[in-house]
Amino acid sequence: MVGFPIEAVRGKFPALSLTDKGRRRIYLDNPAGTQVPQAVADAVSRCLLTTNANLGGYFETTIAAQAVVDDAHQAMADFLGAASPGEIIIGANMTTLTYHMSRTLGRGFKPGDEIILTRMDHEGNVSPWLQLAEDLGLVVRWLPFDEKSWQVEEAKLADLLSDKTRLVALNYASNLTGSINRVKSLTAIAKQAGALVYVDAVQFAPHGLIDVSDLGCDFLICSAYKFFGPHMGILWGRRDVVEGLKPYKCRCSSNGLPERFELGTPQIELMAGLTAAVDYFAELGAAAGEGGSRRQKVARAFEVSIAFENPLAQRLIDGLSDISGLTIRGITDPKRLGDRVPTVSFTVEGIVPETVVRQMNAENIFLWSGHNYAWEIVHQLGIPAEQGVVRIGIAHYNTAGEIDETLESVHRVIAMLRQQRS
Repeated sequence: MVGFPIEAVRGKFPALSLTDKGRRRIYLDNPAGTQVPQAVADAVSRCLLTTNANLGGYFETTIAAQAVVDDAHQAMADFLGAASPGEIIIGANMTTLTYHMSRTLGRGFKPGDEIILTRMDHEGNVSPWLQLAEDLGLVVRWLPFDEKSWQVEEAKLADLLSDKTRLVALNYASNLTGSINRVKSLTAIAKQAGALVYVDAVQFAPHGLIDVSDLGCDFLICSAYKFFGPHMGILWGRRDVVEGLKPYKCRCSSNGLPERFELGTPQIELMAGLTAAVDYFAELGAAAGEGGSRRQKVARAFEVSIAFENPLAQRLIDGLSDISGLTIRGITDPKRLGDRVPTVSFTVEGIVPETVVRQMNAENIFLWSGHNYAWEIVHQLGIPAEQGVVRIGIAHYNTAGEIDETLESVHRVIAMLRQQRS
């Protein structure tokens, strides 16, 4: 296998070379949002400067703007393995799109119908459905995750399904524990019961190839700013499902797909950046020797980036495991690295996570504390929601040296905080 070209990759991201008063930056805040390649920023700028017009006219800039929009839908169809760009709905962000789609789907639900939500999901795939249930008189069934496997188990889902189940909302990977769910098998069980399946792939999309045609779900959503793109959300919907839906929209706006789900003037310049983000993956795949389609190049990019990220994740997990009183909230078994993304969260006995993070942020190591909108996870685990966890998230532009610096800081900061308490 061709080695991962880490220096060439880092050279594409201007933010990685920024310093503050001469101090380097270490970006481990990636689960909340990644940095972008220069090509993404250039595409956004170029669109604003040369193709800045609304859609639907006959002059040069409006024609060019439509091409930008069309290219973005095709790029995401390639990225997700969709059958056509008509299945790609682009909007403000994952949460806004999920609220919109939940209300659209709710038109077909009736009081007493059931929906299943997991204790593992980000709140963006929980609150829209909870509030829909409240509005329509639906019954909510809760699906916990297993605290030994750190995954949602198929048998538990099967136990909750009934002939009244209309929708199952799942996540592909947790933004707190990093665990990857077996979405394909979970979806198959839900589909046997006649339920729609809505998958949040926001945390998985930067770290693994998604193939919606293989998963069998009805909807899958992700966020471009988590995979080196601009701030926007992308929802894939299976054509035979979305064609039958009646969205909330303006009376005179298009009834075509996907336009009838994309409200108002699109974020055209961000769509240009979205295409550039997908093309960044394709270029990485080409550098690794893949000469086929954009989809094939993206697949190859994930092969090499996973092979690079997983050892970094294990290096981090091993280093954290050396600290007494520290509990990693997720999979730590080296044999199960393939069951998680490189997002690692932990708590330390007697120490508030924010105090650790503030000290490390002051050292220009960027990471997060709190519940990180994994509201159900912290409650299932009995973690105080007002404190949450320390979360460290690796992207494929991070290095082993950065992980070592971070581990040294974690060890030192925890020792200092313990000394202050004694």
